[in-house]
Amino acid sequence: MIRVGILGAAGYTGGELIRLLLNHPEVEIVFANSESNAGNKVYDVHEGLLGDTELEFSSEMPFDKVDVVFFCFGHGKSRQFLSEHTIPEQVKIIDLAQDFRIADGDHDYVYGLPETHRAEIMACKHLANPGCFATCIQLGLLPLAKAGLLTHDVSVNAITGSTGAGQKPGATTHFSWRNNNFSTYKLFTHQHLHEICQTMNELRPAEAPRVIDTLNEGFPVENSPLGEMEGVTIDFIPYRGDFARGIFCTEVITLDKPMEATDVVALYKDFYKDAAFTHYSDKAPDLKQVVNTNKALVHADVFGRKVVATSMIDNLLKGAVGQAVQNMNLMFGLDEKAGLNLKASAF
Repeated sequence: MIRVGILGAAGYTGGELIRLLLNHPEVEIVFANSESNAGNKVYDVHEGLLGDTELEFSSEMPFDKVDVVFFCFGHGKSRQFLSEHTIPEQVKIIDLAQDFRIADGDHDYVYGLPETHRAEIMACKHLANPGCFATCIQLGLLPLAKAGLLTHDVSVNAITGSTGAGQKPGATTHFSWRNNNFSTYKLFTHQHLHEICQTMNELRPAEAPRVIDTLNEGFPVENSPLGEMEGVTIDFIPYRGDFARGIFCTEVITLDKPMEATDVVALYKDFYKDAAFTHYSDKAPDLKQVVNTNKALVHADVFGRKVVATSMIDNLLKGAVGQAVQNMNLMFGLDEKAGLNLKASAF
């Protein structure tokens, strides 16, 4: 039995994680930490869990009694927490924030995208869970990146539900603002671009152009001299949707020369043939097919030199805690799908 501790347990990701782990056949939740809710029943905050558990939030963090701890903090708080607290060497950490997603030589966290880092995940002690947009966008691009076909700038449009903004209310999360509304934000500057570029560059063949992390390096100078910032960019426009959960992404990739649609589809099917939760759909999928599941669906259409890749996930599950549980299963040698037998609604 895997003994689990959860930090930041009162937020959306904390609640979804508790929901999954309560039904995991190999897990015991030892503590769910929330200073502001200590002593209250978990279902007082996560009301959908009424009748499922009598677990209470705790201000205590008995790390010596757990095998793994999940960090469900806001971004930037994981590093701060670790600078102020000591977690025993034998306790594994799964961090859902962005603090350790970029390899910088100062930490040993493995980037937890099972479709690309499965072996490393199975052997690691510390794991950085990917971002929601980053997961969805990468799953649409990975087969083409591996084949060396990302040779021109990639245009990405992706829309997310309101839960992607977290539980804390904000000006753009109130129902009266979000309902029947649609807007862009962080054009070309979304923080998930860092990890997307990192994975694309890890996967690409040596002869393929480098994917430029424009947030670190800036955009290439148009018509620049040979050798100055050569490479391709991921031009990402995020949207806020008027629904609660899910991410729907379309990516336009320009090829050097036309390809047959059957050849492009074959790349996707081969890349994901062993993936536990990522599936190629022969017809254009709908967001409802993945909401409330840990599934990712991808699809590709080909128009001469243009490939339009479509990918979609539930931002709280495959984009956050579902993938985190998937990674936990791999880290502890369990069936990758354990505790994640979630089905989409028919309506």
